[in-house]
Amino acid sequence: AAASAVRAAGRRSRRLFDIFVAEVPWTVSSKELKEYFSQFGSVQRCQLPFDRDTGFHRRYCWIKFSTPEEVQNVLQKDSHILEGSKLTLRQQIRRRRSQRQNQSE
Repeated sequence: AAASAVRAAGRRSRRLFDIFVAEVPWTVSSKELKEYFSQFGSVQRCQLPFDRDTGFHRRYCWIKFSTPEEVQNVLQKDSHILEGSKLTLRQQIRRRRSQRQNQSE
């Protein structure tokens, strides 16, 4: 039961992130991701989930910046390459509670 509560909390918290990053090379750590993205602004958080069975990360992460301007700085750059691999970035859409409630009614 505790594990499912942690997973549910994880799903909720991902809505708070600004950018979803895919195609992260196996050799890149969350520290390196944070360092790379800090050139665009202040990185508040980098969440890089790991697979319990393999011990490797799942090749994607979420990045949280301090301001919307910093998010735009990242998205304006054509391509992001780490250790020879091109990262795929998607902006996360932040939903307000009122919108979620209206959709469920």
